[in-house]
Amino acid sequence: MITKFIEATNAEGGGGINWGKFVILRFDEGEWAVRAQIDGSGLVGGRGWSRKHLVVFDLQTGEGAMFLPGGSARADLAKHKIWVCPMFESFLVWLYRQPLDDLDALPSLVKFAEEEAPSAMAGYRRSGDERLGDE
Repeated sequence: MITKFIEATNAEGGGGINWGKFVILRFDEGEWAVRAQIDGSGLVGGRGWSRKHLVVFDLQTGEGAMFLPGGSARADLAKHKIWVCPMFESFLVWLYRQPLDDLDALPSLVKFAEEEAPSAMAGYRRSGDERLGDE
């Protein structure tokens, strides 16, 4: 897997208290070549995943999911119902706006203003109501 670790904070300029720790994963060429033993299909591509999909894993909560950048981060979090730190949604919004051809080109630290990533004392799990796209 191609791996990129990124930290995020909203403490830039004072006010914020949160620190997110994430790993972004993308299947590499060897993993795309793996064939399923049952039906011979591509084990990754045969499941409907594309080379644009990323696994985003929250190192604080221990949970993550496969995401297709470019959509609504809020709706994607509602769909997956994962437990995330307070920085996850803001980080995912930011990630969706980045050029993602080369994960190594992404910064290792992202600094948000408090308005972009409001502080919270605890993480949360989305309720999963995709129609509303919120908690």
